[in-house]
Amino acid sequence: MDKKFEIAVIAHDGKKADLVQFLNKNQAILHKENIKIIATGTTGGKAEAAGIKVKKMLSGPLGGDAQIAARVAEGKCKMVLFFKDPMSSHPHEPDINMLIRICDVHNIPLATNEATAQLLLNALTLD
Repeated sequence: MDKKFEIAVIAHDGKKADLVQFLNKNQAILHKENIKIIATGTTGGKAEAAGIKVKKMLSGPLGGDAQIAARVAEGKCKMVLFFKDPMSSHPHEPDINMLIRICDVHNIPLATNEATAQLLLNALTLD
């Protein structure tokens, strides 16, 4: 990985604390100089409050999911970690589905839960 490897982090309200805890647990991987973290606005604010350096986009319902999808389509974002809350409904579900579709179209790794996210981050440490 010669260039910056951009990872997007997103979490539904019920999963934001879990995502921040996950990011803290994986600081050794995420603090490498070639990794850049972007996040939707509210998730990014929670991450920043925990001392994690992120570039914030808009809040998800205000277009942050679409901004991240655009970065995926442009080839800038190389991985998406989206901690979804399957037990709640979300008014911006079309935006979420669009982001998932864009990841599929552009063959970008997408984790929607902690177990899969951990596997993806662990893969970054393999030689």
